[in-house]
Amino acid sequence: MQSDVNVLQIVLTIFGSVLASSGFWAFLSARSEKKSNKNKLLLGLACDRIVHLGMSYIKRGWITKDEYETLHDYLWLPYQANGGNGTAARVMDEVDKLEIR
Repeated sequence: MQSDVNVLQIVLTIFGSVLASSGFWAFLSARSEKKSNKNKLLLGLACDRIVHLGMSYIKRGWITKDEYETLHDYLWLPYQANGGNGTAARVMDEVDKLEIR
């Protein structure tokens, strides 16, 4: 009986420690932030910029290596990693086909 009480105390202590840890709360905070209005706004702005720049490069018919790297690495990859897709993905597919000068 005493052994069962000790095991229960240990389990409750571990469970309480996990709940109180900053890592656990940081995880919950990051999870809820993904769905926040600020995140939605940033995704919208990134989408607009990807589409605007991408369409200008498509209209021109070519893209420089620096322009591509900026668009792809600093806008597209973070946008995609945060759940963005749709129109920006279609534009990036067309940008990927452009001649690099």
